[in-house]
Amino acid sequence: MRIIRDIKKMQRIAGGWRRNGQRIGFVPTMGALHEGHLSLVRRARRDNEKVVVSIFVNPAQFAAGEDFKRYPRDLSGDAASCRKEGVDVVFYPQARQMYPPDYKTYVEVRDLSNVLCGKFRPGHFRGVATVVTKLFNIVQPDSAYFGQKDAQQAVIIRHMSRDLNMPLSIEVIPTMRDKDGLAMSSRNSYLSPQERSNAIALNQALRLAEGLVRFGRRDARGIIAELEDFIRRIPGTKIQYLRIVDPDTLAPLAKIKTRALVVLAVYLGKTRLIDNTIVKAKRLCRGD
Repeated sequence: MRIIRDIKKMQRIAGGWRRNGQRIGFVPTMGALHEGHLSLVRRARRDNEKVVVSIFVNPAQFAAGEDFKRYPRDLSGDAASCRKEGVDVVFYPQARQMYPPDYKTYVEVRDLSNVLCGKFRPGHFRGVATVVTKLFNIVQPDSAYFGQKDAQQAVIIRHMSRDLNMPLSIEVIPTMRDKDGLAMSSRNSYLSPQERSNAIALNQALRLAEGLVRFGRRDARGIIAELEDFIRRIPGTKIQYLRIVDPDTLAPLAKIKTRALVVLAVYLGKTRLIDNTIVKAKRLCRGD
């Protein structure tokens, strides 16, 4: 396994693979790799001859006052995990290469970027779309792998790649969870033991939503009210948003007719966590 820091060198390596007819699978990350990231790596390894994992804590997607400086960084541990999973290259660029002093170009996916997380993190998804576009141009993958936990990000990247005619497939892999159901996240390391215990309420709320829909509830407003009431009973939680939206357009739904995405962002103390689930409504009898 090689650790490549230079953009042009990464492009030369990827270009050589492509000329040899080798498929490239790509997993873009900000490091602090956990089992959720590694599930993406394993899928990329299964599907492709070559696998690249990028590790880049992207300053363009952090607003002032967010956790850019304290975001967990562990290159040696991440490299060891990638080596164990058979990764061919870890791409580890520096910010001054990705965003030189005269940098002026950004990518923005309109409408999808200013709802849900985007409403509370202005500019975040512009930073995400920009860095992912740059990474796609550098690594030249045939397939790129993202986790369902970041559902809004996945929708945005899919639209971006389609709108810009990018020649690759976007693969979204189910959320990996700890044994108690908490979605794996690098930010879970910020939680105190008590906050970590209370955080399972997020997954429990999503399971509650699934149960309500399974037993016939269709009114989004009523389901949201029940989930909010459940979460607010857990000490130390503060709901930033809880919505039921279309899984493809992120438009809010008044009634669940077929599929719906239940998404939430909740603070546990000072730590903001996100999670989601897709619920599926059974076909109702005529007149229901």
